[in-house]
Amino acid sequence: MASRIAAAAASLVRSSRRGLAAAAAATAPPPRWSSVPQGPPDAILGVTQAFGRDPSPRKINLGVGAYRDDDGAPYVLPSVREAEARIIERGLNMEYLPVAGHAGFLSKAMTLAYGEGAVPEGLASVQTLSGTGACRLAGDLLARFGSDDKAANGADGRPLVLLPNPSWANHGAIFRDAGCAVGSYTYYEPSTKSLNLEGMLRDLRAAPRGATVLLHACAHNPTGVDPDAEAWAEISAAVAEAGLHPLFDMAYQGFTSGDPAVDAAAVRRFVADGHAVVLAQSFSKNFGLYGHRVGALSVMTGDATAAAAVLSQLCILGRPSYSNPPIHGVRLVDEVLGDAALAAQWRAEVAGMASRIAGMRSALVAALADVGSTADWRHVTDQNGMFCYSGMSADAVSRLAAEWSVYLTSNGRISMAGVTSKNVGYLAEAMHAVTKDGQ
Repeated sequence: MASRIAAAAASLVRSSRRGLAAAAAATAPPPRWSSVPQGPPDAILGVTQAFGRDPSPRKINLGVGAYRDDDGAPYVLPSVREAEARIIERGLNMEYLPVAGHAGFLSKAMTLAYGEGAVPEGLASVQTLSGTGACRLAGDLLARFGSDDKAANGADGRPLVLLPNPSWANHGAIFRDAGCAVGSYTYYEPSTKSLNLEGMLRDLRAAPRGATVLLHACAHNPTGVDPDAEAWAEISAAVAEAGLHPLFDMAYQGFTSGDPAVDAAAVRRFVADGHAVVLAQSFSKNFGLYGHRVGALSVMTGDATAAAAVLSQLCILGRPSYSNPPIHGVRLVDEVLGDAALAAQWRAEVAGMASRIAGMRSALVAALADVGSTADWRHVTDQNGMFCYSGMSADAVSRLAAEWSVYLTSNGRISMAGVTSKNVGYLAEAMHAVTKDGQ
């Protein structure tokens, strides 16, 4: 009897628990993140993922914006390796940097950008998470302290940033997420695969006075189309005439000409012309420090008092975002640029990377002719830097992947760093196959 009573009691308890659990489930809110929609895949990362899944031994990845050597392998600059060995030997600590960053690195970065003995007075500069972080911090500064002139803002009242059409795919998201309005100005002419200077100047002169205009200092991404010195002079005059504020993104210093000083000419021209420049710098490409996220943002303010105020606000903006910037990569740059022999070696290595890319441009055009292409491919060698805006259609790009295992972004942008002496012939054959019917 006692056992039956105990069993009945246990059954009642279990039934009660199930009832309570069912009642709780019926009244519980849905899972917290159940309504979060799936985001679209990143275009460039998607290319890399598709490349990774392809079993073809002849596959080529021309989507990634990172330098590769002639074997298609990632390249660590020997000067950077030497700097790293020296730093490791010193046994330095890994303490936090100040929010503003590494002072030695910043001093050398400013000289690299503005020139020896030509760093402007009243310059506020901070270390950033590469060029992306520099652009974002610039956007944050604009959103918080942008123009009070409503005419200089977008339709929604937010500070207006004008981007070239086209621009790096991430630029729009960076400035919109920072709280800025984003517009565009004419830059590239598809019919000629070159700069539409007339349209650019027209749009700049018609832009709202006080707006910010983003300019690629060199090696324009994605087109590889850069203004020449004469065109930069006209652009500088138009920006001044329209009362616009120039924001330069210099992500590829050294990758156009092979000489960092030559590639900084547009920035230095604007400074000489009296513009109050804001400059975002990246050291990912020219030092090969992709994963170390080394960058800088500098703001010309005009005097020491204003520079101190802007610097304080940049630190206030950075503190809740990343607190303190990373230390190892900036130590490498500081070591290389702080040693005359190592700096000379680095400059030779930068020239070597630029030269290899330029050589692959010429080799690709020659190989296209060899396989029988009668299309005009002169723009491949006319363009500069890491990227070539090929002019191939999205359908042609899709066929390259499906039929030839050649991967690039749908806008036809080729990362020339992925072209090597070993694959250039195959690439030319593939490009000819998908373009000979006019695609």
